[in-house]
Amino acid sequence: MRPTIKILAAAAVAASAIVATAAQAHGIWFAQRGKQLAIVYGLGADDLDMIKRLPKVKSIQGYDADWNPVAATLQPAGLVPIVDSEAPIAAVTAVLDNGVWVRDKNGVHHQMGLDQMPDAIESVRTIKYAVHLVGLSDRPKDFNGTLDAKIPVMADQRLQIIPADGQIPGDMGKPLTVKVLYDGKPVQGVEVHTDFVNDPDQKRPKTDANGMVTFPVRNQGMNVIGATYAGPSDQPKIYEHQEYFATLSFKLPHIPE
Repeated sequence: MRPTIKILAAAAVAASAIVATAAQAHGIWFAQRGKQLAIVYGLGADDLDMIKRLPKVKSIQGYDADWNPVAATLQPAGLVPIVDSEAPIAAVTAVLDNGVWVRDKNGVHHQMGLDQMPDAIESVRTIKYAVHLVGLSDRPKDFNGTLDAKIPVMADQRLQIIPADGQIPGDMGKPLTVKVLYDGKPVQGVEVHTDFVNDPDQKRPKTDANGMVTFPVRNQGMNVIGATYAGPSDQPKIYEHQEYFATLSFKLPHIPE
């Protein structure tokens, strides 16, 4: 095999390793727990220990209906942290820096960098982002329309999912178009989890040249949409790449009891 071909083959293997890692990334999202809004860390139905991960939360921010900032904090409440805000909020965001991880030759992950394990077969820094729309499910089920969801581009959400036209259908099964942004710009080829909690192993559509993808809304209730993007390393001696995972979550209204 010629040297150039060897280099290209090695690059392909490395790229496939990044994709494989990204495909099974854990994420953070917001969900109701006992009529309170909680932040969740997990993958699919695996709701892991978020209390011990609170020190990794780098920001938590509430917003009113006009996207003006409202102070918010996370307070431990038994098994999960709940959102506490000074005033009613229409949306909330968070950032969790999960740090640097390496995988050894036996497939075991360790929270350290290449500087501590230079023979690791994989190294990555992982950062999680979340945006949650609080009030969509307050609309009546029979309003027969779409829900206003004009989400601004946010500086702290390096990877972000937004409804492309600023609206979300009010009924499951109707088409929703989202746009995935990295540093505020559309990203092509990003895999989008259309139902991250209920179907994490699904075949995921990819964003087009405009960073957009269209799919049917999955649930007449809680929806958690996820996106994964593997970016370059800013400290290659410590980790090979950075993995960003973002969620957009919301609840659709249902027929009154």
